[in-house]
Amino acid sequence: MRIAIVTHVVRHNDGQGRVNYEIARAALAEGHEVILVASHVAPELLAHARLRWVPVIAGRFWPTRLVKQQVFAIKSALWLRAHRDAYDVLHVNGFITWARAEVNTAHFVHGGWTRSPYYPFRLRGGAWSAYQVIYSRLNAWLEGWAYRRSRVIAAVSEKVADEIRAGGIESQRVQVVYNGVDTQAFAAASAERAAFNLKDDAFLLLFVGDLRTPRKNLQTVLHALVSLPSHVQLVVAGYLAGSPYPEQARALGIADRVHFLGLVKNMPTLMHSVDAFVFPSRYEAMSLSLLEALAAGLPVITARTAGGAEIIGEDCGIVLADPDDAVALAGAIGELAASRERCVRMGAAARTLAADFNWARMARRYLDLYRSFARHERSDNVTTLKAASAQSRV
Repeated sequence: MRIAIVTHVVRHNDGQGRVNYEIARAALAEGHEVILVASHVAPELLAHARLRWVPVIAGRFWPTRLVKQQVFAIKSALWLRAHRDAYDVLHVNGFITWARAEVNTAHFVHGGWTRSPYYPFRLRGGAWSAYQVIYSRLNAWLEGWAYRRSRVIAAVSEKVADEIRAGGIESQRVQVVYNGVDTQAFAAASAERAAFNLKDDAFLLLFVGDLRTPRKNLQTVLHALVSLPSHVQLVVAGYLAGSPYPEQARALGIADRVHFLGLVKNMPTLMHSVDAFVFPSRYEAMSLSLLEALAAGLPVITARTAGGAEIIGEDCGIVLADPDDAVALAGAIGELAASRERCVRMGAAARTLAADFNWARMARRYLDLYRSFARHERSDNVTTLKAASAQSRV
């Protein structure tokens, strides 16, 4: 089977990129040929004889992300159209190309985000806010167009599946394929608080995410921390440049209790060095960090607005009704901080749950989808040949 995948990056340290990285690895291991239409591909994949990389570079000189995405979409579609005989199945990710695909993975639903009551941007909210509205609305339209033209949409959570169906896509064309996690790496790590300059006697919460957007909702976590005892502290991992949150922590008088680590390469060790994972995102399709926290054996505090919250039971986490309710969040954190024994029990349940979400299982789901389409195409071709042969005899 010849599989073409269109994505911006294919590497093991990126959300969407990691998903496609694992799919490519699994496909190569089964003996399939893989074509990656992407801007960047991990070097270890490029060394494989059955992998072909088609570089698509949008160019740094193009203004705004909207324009760069269109450049990528047009360039990739032109190559795919010119080389349609080179692949049997095409897998895309949301709206990323103007080509029609068999499988489309929905990692984010802009239409769902714009309809959310927590969507913060307005056309009259200034230049940046207006740009965000235009960006979201245009992407919502383009994603809907791409989903309608795809034969199957693989939603990364039930939340995403519901939003796609709400956009008018037939239910039978939507399947939930959860992302995976390296359960072995996160389970096998050990704690090293000293490596991150963290106190041994503190109850440590971990927040991981983009620190430049209000969508991830670190602000509510900071406000919840104010009302909690001083031994409850917060560890924050994420790109810091341009983030308003260090200044907010200072303004709230909790700067000494919030540890901004920047980007962290050794996430398994960091997760084993804390006591709980907190992630009340205002909108999330499916957080890889949430799955990683489960695999590391951390109790999870999240919100119903975060994709993936549907898999969190009371045995391993707490799901809040309102992501902006700082009082409820503080109460949930306080419950865990008051009982280390409960944290241990919940962590064990979290690790058991994560075992069902490994990368191999996810990759098998996608390969099964590819096979079903490849078989269908071969069946159609045989039927066409038989019909042509019968017609020629007549």
